[in-house]
Amino acid sequence: MNKGKVDLHIHSNKSSDGDLSPFHIIQLAKENGLRAISISDHDTVAAYPRALEVGEEEGVEVIPSIELTTLFRGREFHLLLPFVNWRKKIIFNLIDRVSEARIKEARERVEKLQKIGFDISWKEIAKKSKESPPLGVAIAQIMLDNPENKGNPLLEKYLKDKNRRFAPYLFYEDYFMEGKPAWIPKKNLSLLEALNLAPLTEGVPVLAHPGAYFQRASREDLEILKENGLRGLEVYTSYHEPSQTEFYKKLAEELDLVPTAGSDFHGKIKPHIPFGSITDGEYWMVEELRKRKG
Repeated sequence: MNKGKVDLHIHSNKSSDGDLSPFHIIQLAKENGLRAISISDHDTVAAYPRALEVGEEEGVEVIPSIELTTLFRGREFHLLLPFVNWRKKIIFNLIDRVSEARIKEARERVEKLQKIGFDISWKEIAKKSKESPPLGVAIAQIMLDNPENKGNPLLEKYLKDKNRRFAPYLFYEDYFMEGKPAWIPKKNLSLLEALNLAPLTEGVPVLAHPGAYFQRASREDLEILKENGLRGLEVYTSYHEPSQTEFYKKLAEELDLVPTAGSDFHGKIKPHIPFGSITDGEYWMVEELRKRKG
């Protein structure tokens, strides 16, 4: 039977910008009638094995995964690896390399923010960043939560009631994007190298949210990635407008990539993405990905 709804891109509190525990996520999946989910945290597999144990107890299939941060053609690309063997040494080697680069990037961001005039320290960021390197929105959230910054006129815009829900993202756009005051050049792992190593992880390489503003994956990009081992494409995602969904659905068909669906749920840091917001995920996607393993 290949019927049932799935969400193959969910973040737990093991991501620096995630909110809910694996237990809570699986409870929500059960309440929403999902047959299978993937907890795909940023550059960590710390949700496992606990997520697998809870999934088995609650009758929700949990497919181990991770979202690796990589670079391709000077842009940041996110690679999902559903069915990853989270115990293998190779995945921890990749995580260590990505984490080292992201920590260096985060430290440099903090240094720039300090020079601009914000009350922020690396010690505070590291303490509150959980089990993965702090992303830009996580740094922004920690700084906005610091009472020492409440009177800073530079933060007035983000502390207004109408902007509070999306404050970390507004701050990211104003300070961390390319050309902005606290922008830092990306230093991440090569996407092509990650694709070449993917078979050793036992994961099936799927490009997350190809139409995201920082990726803007073209047909040419996807042709190159397919030649280097890409097997799936996240067609249905909270990042895509309907026209983008149709564009990438067509490309997935033409390039023989498995179309997948993932909400990219994070919790309160992405309040515009409620749990279960992407309803296009079907279990046949899991079966097709499973066929591409190895």
